[in-house]
Amino acid sequence: MIRRGQPITYRELAQTADVSLDFLYRCTELRRRVEQLRAQQRSHPPRPTPRPPDDSPSSVVRTLTAQLAELKGRHRDEVQALRQALEAAHAACGPAPGTVPVPALSSPTGSAPPARTP
Repeated sequence: MIRRGQPITYRELAQTADVSLDFLYRCTELRRRVEQLRAQQRSHPPRPTPRPPDDSPSSVVRTLTAQLAELKGRHRDEVQALRQALEAAHAACGPAPGTVPVPALSSPTGSAPPARTP
């Protein structure tokens, strides 16, 4: 948007980056950067520059992509740790008398546990 000389707005940024407005507002680092760029535009209107090739991602898109990858990795690690803790808790407690054993949790690859038949 800066390279194209467009005004920086949350709505346009969300549409350009293909993310929700909520995501932009919740991410304090991105919000701070957007506010900084908007203030910069108010004091120094952008100069129109030649349009970059369509395949060159903007710094905002790169930032969002990196943050999304980091969040996905953290989520994957947390889910794996929680699964291990839950499996350990189940193993330590053992099944309650008179109950049907519960199949193991699905693997981190996303495959579902086998269906139980009555």
